[in-house]
Formats: sequence, structure tokens, C-alpha cells
Amino acid sequence: MTEKTLAQKRKLMSLSGLGIMAVLFVAVIILSNNLFRSARLDLTESGLYSLSDGTKAVLEKIDEPINLYFFFSQEASRENPFLRDYATRVREFIEEFVAQSDGKLQLTVVDPVPFSEEEDRAAEFGLQAVPINVQGDSIYLGLAGTNSVDDVMAMPFFQPDKETFLEYDLARLVFSLAHPKKPIIGVISGLPIMSSFDPMTGRPIPGWTIIEQIQQLFDVSNLGIAIDSVDDDVDLLMVVHPKNLSDTTRFAIDQFVLGGGRALVFVDPFSEADQPRQDPSNPMAAVGTPRDSDLPDLLQAWGVGYDKQFIVGDAELALSINVSPNQPPIRHLAIPSFTGDYMNRDEIISADLERVIVGTAGFLTKSREDDTLQFVPLLTSSIQSAPINADRFMFMPDPSVLFDGFVPTGEQYVVAARVRGPATTAFPDGPPGQNDEEGDEEDQRESEYLTESVGDINVVVFADADLLADRFWVQTQNFLGRRLSTAFASNGDLVVNSLDVMAGSEDLIGVRSRASYSRPFLRVEELQRTADAQFRTTEQGLQQELREMERRLTELQAQREDAGSLVLTEEQRVELQRFQDERIRIRKELRLVRHDLNQDIDRLGTRLKFVNIALVPILLSVLALAALFIRVRRNREGLAT
Repeated sequence: MTEKTLAQKRKLMSLSGLGIMAVLFVAVIILSNNLFRSARLDLTESGLYSLSDGTKAVLEKIDEPINLYFFFSQEASRENPFLRDYATRVREFIEEFVAQSDGKLQLTVVDPVPFSEEEDRAAEFGLQAVPINVQGDSIYLGLAGTNSVDDVMAMPFFQPDKETFLEYDLARLVFSLAHPKKPIIGVISGLPIMSSFDPMTGRPIPGWTIIEQIQQLFDVSNLGIAIDSVDDDVDLLMVVHPKNLSDTTRFAIDQFVLGGGRALVFVDPFSEADQPRQDPSNPMAAVGTPRDSDLPDLLQAWGVGYDKQFIVGDAELALSINVSPNQPPIRHLAIPSFTGDYMNRDEIISADLERVIVGTAGFLTKSREDDTLQFVPLLTSSIQSAPINADRFMFMPDPSVLFDGFVPTGEQYVVAARVRGPATTAFPDGPPGQNDEEGDEEDQRESEYLTESVGDINVVVFADADLLADRFWVQTQNFLGRRLSTAFASNGDLVVNSLDVMAGSEDLIGVRSRASYSRPFLRVEELQRTADAQFRTTEQGLQQELREMERRLTELQAQREDAGSLVLTEEQRVELQRFQDERIRIRKELRLVRHDLNQDIDRLGTRLKFVNIALVPILLSVLALAALFIRVRRNREGLAT
């Protein structure tokens, strides 16, 4: 066999081998797609595509099928790659829910093109069409779900800036469809927040707006302020301004929370909404009436510290209020308006609030140093705050006097917090009255009660009850016999969000906030911050030089006897020339600082581009050349033999 024939045979075998490899590759891909369709491997740093244990538990407890309809405008979004990428991530995450649901979730993906039946259906579900241009084109990106009894839940539009809460929002929608019954909120209140009847006038007294808002989403039951126990059908307690509650009532709250019940507690060192009844025979009797509330034994057992003797004053967040129509507004130290980063943006309860206004609020601390206890601040004061003795508010017609002697401590104070973890009873000696005088044998037998929590307790504690009052967050007016309310603060949303989160299952409460899909260049951001700081420092110094030269020119002009003349003196011309030269120098230095900033970032960018673009091809080329070299050498050795 000649050398030419051998070469042709090797070439044919090589081509055949490549063909066989290509067929095998395609076969393996098809086989793996069918065999490992349900397999999941999440290699992201924060497990972005993995479901938390809480979500998995919610999906496991679905009893009846749930239909999900994902609406996304494919055609209309072609010019928006960012939104398309986000929509893909959302759809893939919903598909992960479906894959984990053991067939209980059915997903339908819909493209609601304009003027189609699909678009009409999206509108019927309550999804939101977001305009994208002046021509009126809109995009749908939402989810609707239905259950076996035709209940409908919808997420009108997936907002990219809320991506960290995507898992919770989806799990909540599924949970609500799987458990459509409204949660029952039991209210224990020392303030007149519920609607009532005035026997003197014979007219009904409307409840506070916050109760009306809560009743739209929950069933509300007024338990009064004296109870022996909490009914089993109550899902969550709302304890407002617990003033002088009996031991029996406090024990009922204690056992409810230890048994797995959730609670929202509003204590207050000085409630402005707590208006004592006026006694015509003794008008001054109401002046010294205490207006504070506390649950010292319960809060301590839950790991929460609170001192009703102090009120938080905040010079930075102080709200301006009108004390008199003839005076300008006065900043009130004890009425802060929480905005921005003073509300916990990592908690679903407070993430999307605009501002929350509280009045004469106290502050909370974590009283138990225990890693098992979670104490998560929701509202936090600024560093320009300090405690103020509550006694100063008893006789205070002018809020401006609060600034007298006010010195910020430089610390931040927690006004509201979410508490979760194990706890023990606040009544270690047993139920109140258990050791009273002997009575019936049945009454005297040892009562069964919880001494420690069944799992973790879940409570949200507010060191203020006034935030519920209408005047702190909503304006009301009568229109044609109806009461219309317009909110100017997010107090109502804060309370409803708290109830919504706490009224869910233990699994739903445990759903984590997701990490961000955005992976910023931290080194670039650090360079930018450093260079910006240098630029600002240099700029401030140079601007000061400019102002000094301008001041010098003004002085020269003022020193002249013929100040009104437009002709410059020799001294002014020299000074003006120096001013212009200095200005050019200053501008040059500013450009140099900015150039150095860009140069550092450009150098880093060049290195990153080399690593990401050129390094891998170079390595592959080296490996390919090495393989080719080895193959050629083996062929030569084969021919030689």
C-alpha cells in the first residue's frame, strides 16, 4: 500500500470519525434533554435559581390544581432587551415553581398582542399595560392565577426594581390561591379605633381609617380589652396601646404567641390619640392622666427592650407642623417622618413605602443576646437623634422648646422591629389566679399551659400607636354623605403589609428575599468613589482659590478713587492677568484629576477585556497547536516505522 493510499485512508477515517462524533453529540443532547428534563443544577453564588425551603413547603401543601397564566408582550418588547432578559428570568423562575409542584401548578405562557382576545383576557385579570412610547404601544409583563373555585389572584406587572422579592411574591400568590379563606384579625385596643355607637347623640362613631383598610383584606374581630383566651379561629392578634391590661388578658396573649399565633403590638410612651374623658366638675383631672402603654413582661420574654419613660427626638427627620395659623410651621422633634434608608429596604414589610410618620414614639432594643433570636429593624431614626424624657410632653404647648438642651447621641434608635425566634412564657408560675383560694376540684386542678414556644414566635412590635391615627397619615372629608380618605403617608401600607406577611403560613414567612441578579464591577465602583472623592476635594480647594481672587479684585476696585471708571489700572490689569492664568491652571488641574480617574478605570477595563475576550482564545489556540504538533509527530513516527 503506497503512502498516498495510506494518506487517503487516514483522511477518510478522519471524516468518518467526525461524522460519527457529530451524530453521537446530537444523540446525547436529545437524550439528556428527555432524561434530565427535571434535573436542576444552580451554580450561581447566591442560589438565584433555587427555591428556598419555605417555598418548597408551600408548594408541597397545595391540595388542588392551580392554573398560572404568564403574560408577556414578545413582539412589543423587541426594542427593549433589558426587559426581555428580565421577563425571561421571571418566566424561568415560574417554571421552577411548576417543576417543584409535582403537577399541581399548570403554566400557560401568553403573548397578548394588541386588539387580541389574549389582551382582553389580560385586562380581565387586572394586569397592567405599561406604555413604552409616544405612539401608545404598551407592554404586558404580569401573572394571573386561578384555583378550583375560580378565585383570581394577579401580579399586575413585574417591576425589575423589586426582583429581590420575586420569590416571596410568587409564593404568596400560590399560597393565597391554595388557601382562599380570609385570615381573621383579632383586635385588642386601648384606643377607639373600631366603629362604635354614641348613646348621647344616638349616632354611630366611625372607626379609624386603618380599620377600614384592614377590613378590605381581612376579617376583623373586636376582642375587647378583657379576654380569658384567644379563639382558635383567630389567625393574628393586633394589640394596640395595651394600657393597664389585666394579668388574665396578658396571659391569653402570651399563650397565643407561644402556641404559634402571630401578633402586631403597638406600645406607646405618650399616645397623643389617647384623649382622656373630660370631667366637667374637675377639668384639670384629665391633664395628669397617664397616656403611656406597655407590655413589660411579654416584651421581655420575647427578647424586646422598651422603656416607656423615653421618647425619640430626631433633628434630621423632624416634621414641620402648624401650631397656630398666625405662626410659621415649627419642626417637631418628636414627630419624625421616616423616608429612604431609614426604612428597611430588605424587608418586604417596609421595602416599598414612601414615608411613615409617627408621633412621640419610643424605641426598641434587643434585650436578649441570642443568635436564635432575630431582631430586624423596620423603622430606624437618624444619627441626629436622642431620647427625650416623656414627662416633658405632659405640659408642652410649644414644641420648639424641645430643642432646648437637645444633644444628639450619634446613635440610631429602632422604632419598629420584626422579632422571630424561640421564647419562654412571661408567666413561669402558671396562669393568673391558679393559686387562689380553694374551690371546686375541677377549677383547682393544675392548668395546662405552654412554658415555651412551639417553634419560633413571630411578632412585629411598634413603639408608637399614634401612627394608626388618621391625622398622622390620611386626610378625610365627607362627600355626598360618604367619607373619602386620601393618604399622604404610608402608615396604612406599613400596617397592612405587616398583617399580610404575618398572617401567612410559617412557610411563607420563612421565604427569603433573593439576591440581586445584577453583578456590578465592585472594583470599578471603588475606583470611581475614590477618584470622585479626590476630585471633590481638589475642586473645593481650587474653587476656594477662585473665590479668593474674585474677592481680591473686588477689594482693588473698591480702593480706587475713581471707582466708577471702566478703565483698569495697571495693578488691576496685573491682578486680572494673574486671575486668568490661575483660572486656566485650575481648570487644567481639574481636567487632570478627571483624566486620571478615567485612566485608572480604562486600564482596568482593558485588563478585563483581555481576560474575557483574548485570554481564552489564546489558551485554546495554544492547546490546539500543541495537539497538532503531537499529532504530526506521531504521524511521522508511524510513517518511519
